Amino acid sequence: MRFFLTAPLFLMLAAIAAIPLAGDWLSSRWSPAALGLTHLVTLGYLGQVMVGSLLQMLPVVIGSPVPAAMNVAGIGHAGLTLGGLLLAIGLWRSEPWLIQAALAVLAVGLGVFLAATAVSLIHARAANMILQPIRQAWLALLVTFGLGLYLGGGLSGAWPLVEMQALTHLHAAWGLLGWVLILVAGVAYHVVPMLQLTPPYPDGLMRWLTWLLLGALVLHALALLLPASAATAMEWAAWLLAGATTAWYAVATLQLQRRRRRKLPDVTLHFWRFAMAALLVCVGLAPLALAGPEAWRDGLQVLLGIVFLLGFAVSVVAGMLYKIVPFLAWFHLQAQTQAKAGTIPNMKDFMPETLALRHLRLHVIGVLLLLPAPFLPAWLAAPGLLLLAASGWVQWQNLRRAKRLFGQYGGRLA
Repeated sequence: MRFFLTAPLFLMLAAIAAIPLAGDWLSSRWSPAALGLTHLVTLGYLGQVMVGSLLQMLPVVIGSPVPAAMNVAGIGHAGLTLGGLLLAIGLWRSEPWLIQAALAVLAVGLGVFLAATAVSLIHARAANMILQPIRQAWLALLVTFGLGLYLGGGLSGAWPLVEMQALTHLHAAWGLLGWVLILVAGVAYHVVPMLQLTPPYPDGLMRWLTWLLLGALVLHALALLLPASAATAMEWAAWLLAGATTAWYAVATLQLQRRRRRKLPDVTLHFWRFAMAALLVCVGLAPLALAGPEAWRDGLQVLLGIVFLLGFAVSVVAGMLYKIVPFLAWFHLQAQTQAKAGTIPNMKDFMPETLALRHLRLHVIGVLLLLPAPFLPAWLAAPGLLLLAASGWVQWQNLRRAKRLFGQYGGRLA
């Protein structure tokens, strides 16, 4: 719960900080402001929720507990929180000592998490389709983290950087397509049919999807070893494979959701549909951002980042929290108090639909208002950013409400 409650605060901070810095981050994805804000979202919002979720899911879904889970959670949470803040400020201000301090803190926090979850994944014997995607996502996080340490150390002057731009692309690709997308897709195999009452994903998709994404990332990495002309061809092959695979996943998810057994309105379903639509937009945008008209390329790259991070990743994570938190609160409360049915709140009580719907509206409108921002005067980004900050505040209040209700009925968080 500490991870889930921290995440919206990072989203609020990123949105508010982006308003006075709009002239910088909207002009180029390489600007110090863009790098700092990106890491507030990736480490601060997405990282907090994904790390916290994995610590909860590994014992349940694959039947392999994380050793010293409470200690790992404490160290991981502290490392992500402090390290994420220091890194964002250090990148924005181009302060070497802040970047080095951030890397040291993150090395401890994420290092402990990676080591503990590695033990869990090695000992896992679950015969289900979710184990391999989680292992692949773990590998992608390890690669992303290793590249991040190298790039951060180089930016802070600790050692000379080689192939900085190419390795930055690789760092982003393994982080977003590997850690984020592979983990989301793998977890979706289990939670979408269970929590959204859809048919299961097709066997072929579950068998091959994440392997194809991982293959695309390996091709992208191998391109660094080739001569320029061959490297360009391999990079395009990697991006085409990743794009086709991503579109396959998004379309399959939307089709499953159309066939769900329960037809009542569901806020989580709306978050996911918006996320899948954003993912399909990313597939169309990526070739333009890579090789579109040069005058538009910087703006298209910034737009691609907005659509993927805010439109897809934040949306899908936010939507799942509205299923995960009520279920966990109800489940743990019942287990801890041995309460009879009807004597404790049900899942809808922990997270009423009206409160979640308020968050959804603010988030969707905020993201849509930001889409033209890279091509307009910087001050026009402010309305969308303010709505995103408001959406983070509403989500934080909703999560606090669930935590408070859990405690009122005798629930214990530790």
